[in-house]
Amino acid sequence: MLRRLRVSLRQVVNQMARRPDVLCGAIVLSCLLILAIKLTCSRAKHVVAPARPPVRFFSHDAPVVDLFLGQLEQVERLRSLAEVSLIFLYAPWCAHSITAREEVQKVARRLSKEVQFIAVNCWWHHGKCRKQQNLYQYPVIHLFYRRFGPIEYKGPSTAAYLERFIRRVITPLTYLPSRAVLQDFLSSYEPGVIGYFEFNASPQPPGYMIFLTSALQALKRDYRGGVRFGVVTNKHVAEAISLQEDEAVYMHRHFNKSLIFPRAEQNFTSENICGWAYEHRETILRWLQPHGGKSRLMEQELGKGAALLFFLPFDPLAPSQPLVQQIADIALQYHTCNDSDWWESGHTSWDGLWQLSGRLAVAGTHCCNTVVLPCLDTVSHTRNVCELCLARSPPGQPGAARSPHCPFHRMKAALDSFYLKRSAFARLLARGTACSNVVHSYSPSSRFSACCKTVGPKVVSPPAPREPPPQASGAQAANITGLKCRTNKTLRFYLLDSHLHWTFAARLGARDNVRQAEFAAIVNLPDEVHYVLDHRESLKETLEQFIWNYSVPYSPLKRHLVGASVPKSPDSLIREVTTASFLSIVMDPEKDVLLFYYTHWCGFCSALNHIIIQIARLFQGNGKITVARVNAARNDLPWEFMVDHFPTLLFFPRERKHLSVKFPEDLRVTLPNLVRFVLRHSSLPQREGARTGLLEEELRRLQGEARLLQRAREQLSQQLALLGQEKRRLSLHAQTLETRNVELQQQGRRLEVLYQEKSQQLTDTVGKLQALAEASESLLAENTLLKVLLASVKEKAQPGPGAEQGFMGVRAEPDAENHGRS
Repeated sequence: MLRRLRVSLRQVVNQMARRPDVLCGAIVLSCLLILAIKLTCSRAKHVVAPARPPVRFFSHDAPVVDLFLGQLEQVERLRSLAEVSLIFLYAPWCAHSITAREEVQKVARRLSKEVQFIAVNCWWHHGKCRKQQNLYQYPVIHLFYRRFGPIEYKGPSTAAYLERFIRRVITPLTYLPSRAVLQDFLSSYEPGVIGYFEFNASPQPPGYMIFLTSALQALKRDYRGGVRFGVVTNKHVAEAISLQEDEAVYMHRHFNKSLIFPRAEQNFTSENICGWAYEHRETILRWLQPHGGKSRLMEQELGKGAALLFFLPFDPLAPSQPLVQQIADIALQYHTCNDSDWWESGHTSWDGLWQLSGRLAVAGTHCCNTVVLPCLDTVSHTRNVCELCLARSPPGQPGAARSPHCPFHRMKAALDSFYLKRSAFARLLARGTACSNVVHSYSPSSRFSACCKTVGPKVVSPPAPREPPPQASGAQAANITGLKCRTNKTLRFYLLDSHLHWTFAARLGARDNVRQAEFAAIVNLPDEVHYVLDHRESLKETLEQFIWNYSVPYSPLKRHLVGASVPKSPDSLIREVTTASFLSIVMDPEKDVLLFYYTHWCGFCSALNHIIIQIARLFQGNGKITVARVNAARNDLPWEFMVDHFPTLLFFPRERKHLSVKFPEDLRVTLPNLVRFVLRHSSLPQREGARTGLLEEELRRLQGEARLLQRAREQLSQQLALLGQEKRRLSLHAQTLETRNVELQQQGRRLEVLYQEKSQQLTDTVGKLQALAEASESLLAENTLLKVLLASVKEKAQPGPGAEQGFMGVRAEPDAENHGRS
């Protein structure tokens, strides 16, 4: 192999020696290649500018340790210096981090003596935070209580809410030294868990730290602190909640039986205590805090059923919240179902009902109606005539003569109860004529008395005349105690901070320019309706009345319609219809109205705008036809006037608004078709036939203009086609010229290289010629000297033979001398 390689190398060297121009070309190409690689590498270094080194993110006067180089390894050392630490992981470019920075600085200045504030730049690519933490959003706030953590805070980025959360972490347990403080703790609407620990035997009982950790586990699970934890150290105070043993955990519940943590069934660990508390807690009033980004929190909560949303200005750091407590009292009253617990327990004995009615009887007035129940015996067609009295009265023989008739909606609720309990009611009818009090769990009417008897098919008492359902009024009508268990229209109670979430209230119908006021609405998302509370008097009375009116079977509440603002120019070519102006414009009995339903996101609606404008101009002089449009996405309308797709055209003839006509879906929306549609269903009188003829003539003229425009369009399309062909030809010619230009540039570069080579060769030739000229000059000088010597020798050889011999001798000597030299 080595011999073959040597032979090949010798052959290459011999060829290059024979052709030196190839060798020179190879050397030149190698040098150019090295130069190009060097230039490319030097430019690549400057393609991406190096990132600027990070600077301090927080201000220098803020008590925050800013690790702007991402030194995550120093966090552990700094956390050990304080009992509670807050870690703020940020990105310098993040707008949310910049906004939260000011709030964190405010909190740090207030709590710097109790909490260690640490900020870490998790975006610097050389820092360990960027390499070790995989964060998908910024900022991230973690709190550590000694060695426990991290507890992530996901609440609003405001100083008040953040400080409230930090204080909950600093003091996760509420100390309850007396029975009065204990009673105040248990009276809150939030569920409470109380631990009893005796500190007499040891400085710190072993179960106390587990209970403390369970409170921190609850904050880690829910940053809002939905479950509060308290601690009792006095035995006398613990006896108030029936706690006798040390290290016992008690959970207070308002509506169900309170519980004690089952240490015999579960291990006494923080995870088990926290899970047990969240599993058995009662939630009657919940705070909603959408974080402002893409979240389905509102949809998930409202999708569970009807909800009462109350917006109020909330201060997280206030020592007391009277408005929140007032709403909580109403929610507790609504959920208190003590009066109906007996019926819900499953006792269906009528004797028990008699005892219950006697035990819970309350003196008061009542109303009675005679009704006919459905046939229970389909063979004999036996009917049951009952006198229903809606009252809190003991069983007896109520007389309709001395009792007023019941409103229709309350009687309907009582009848629904009999239909639901018809199998049990048959046992009462088997006795003949009897009376009983019935507890009804599905009606706001808490209980009613019934006196019934069985009659033949000929004896049929006519039903009582129906009366319109009046609105509930008075303290008795608006008594919502236990209403949750007496109606199937159950409500969920939610609170929202109006400072943060007023945009949701504005979408429900609140005024956008008033952000400090209260606003309440009942939202029924499955039914796509909501009702707005208009409270001008006492909040408690109006809110209870509002809940009661929603809960009755025939609710007097009206669906609230949210609409856009009324346009400033009502006399435009096309009338813009809103929720407020719908009845006045569309339902005007003196005008025919063509209504165009559209939305701002509908592309097909925009394509029909020019047709709507043309027909509006066509009927502009006619005072009997109005062309209007409504943005259905921003204006709620009554259900009977809503449409299921867009665009849609409806025509409302005058004096016959209930006979509205929809533009056929299978017909193309063009100006002629739309004009025929309007003229066919309009209410133009016979005397306006001339006007109709003019309209038809105008329509024919417009059709002629449309045909002319069509022909002009075809001609223009042909010209555009020719221009397109010419453009393509010119583009091909330009591509050809560009190709030739590139070839000429390449040839020019080759000629330039050849010119440089020839110039180099010419320079080398000139140098060689100069060397030859210098050599020739030296030869000429030597030749002249030789000629002079030869002439002198000849002169000496002319006198005689002796001289010639001498000359020969002289001449021979140099020859001999030259021979000797050679």
